[in-house]
Amino acid sequence: MTFWSKIAVAGLAALIPLSSATAETRVTYKSASAGSSYYQMGVQIAEAIKAGTNGDIILTLEESQGSVQNVMEAAVRPGNYVFTSPPALVRLAQGGKAMFEGKGNPKFDEIRALFPIPSLTMHFVMRADTGVTDFAGMEGKTILVGKGSFGATEGAKYLDLFGLKDKVNLANVELSNAGAALKNGQIDGFVTAGSYPAPNVIEAAAGTGIVLLPLSDAQIAETKRTRLVIPAGTYPGQDAPVATTSLDVIAFATTAMDDDTAYELTKTFWDEKAKMADDAPWWKGVTPEMVAAIPGKIHPGALRYYTEKGIALGEAAK
Repeated sequence: MTFWSKIAVAGLAALIPLSSATAETRVTYKSASAGSSYYQMGVQIAEAIKAGTNGDIILTLEESQGSVQNVMEAAVRPGNYVFTSPPALVRLAQGGKAMFEGKGNPKFDEIRALFPIPSLTMHFVMRADTGVTDFAGMEGKTILVGKGSFGATEGAKYLDLFGLKDKVNLANVELSNAGAALKNGQIDGFVTAGSYPAPNVIEAAAGTGIVLLPLSDAQIAETKRTRLVIPAGTYPGQDAPVATTSLDVIAFATTAMDDDTAYELTKTFWDEKAKMADDAPWWKGVTPEMVAAIPGKIHPGALRYYTEKGIALGEAAK
């Protein structure tokens, strides 16, 4: 059975209601829209938790329209509610800022981290025959940035930061058509954010030769994002590692979840991660070292697991 077939079967199983006679611990896992990479990750996690706990914990997936919705629901969801979000959004909710202005709730202060999942990784993709190998080379080229997504916002920010805001031609093409547009010469390159290996970058690499543009350490520092290296060989024709930036994404719960459930969820996630990586390479980028980068409090149950394993923690973890 292929990975995508497993996803379809496991996703269906995760959504089937359980008999009221069962004694499993039930957890709601709210991630992203169906068909997205993060929903697919949720299906994998649901399958892994069920297998790793012998069915003692069952995750039920819920589709989401995005991280803001996930965080907002943390204020009203009881019990075992798990959701995914960049930590920055949780901090904004707790401070009542930006999209959470006027929507503050003391329940936001009860949000606690469990474990990291694959990061949103910035990809700057150029058609190989353009000869472009760095950001400066994008001047005068036609670039697809997209709209309405983290990648689009971040990509536009980088063009501005690095002096290219009015020096590239922004393509009016949907990001979903990036591979075809690159192949037929409609665009010279595109910007996307996703866990590597990103499906749309794989598609582009299969259709035509590509180059991933690296960021220098100075450029990465300017972005104020986390440095991440895409390993050599991640994409066809990519024979060297590529330094870029990423936005951490975390699986969160709240203090309404009991410590034992949080412990078992966290332990099982790490125990099963290698098996998940055999099916989907994006899990290979998740390491215990990422726990130290979690900027907020970690759930006491998860904290117990990390302490047992001697995993380094951030200053705010407790």
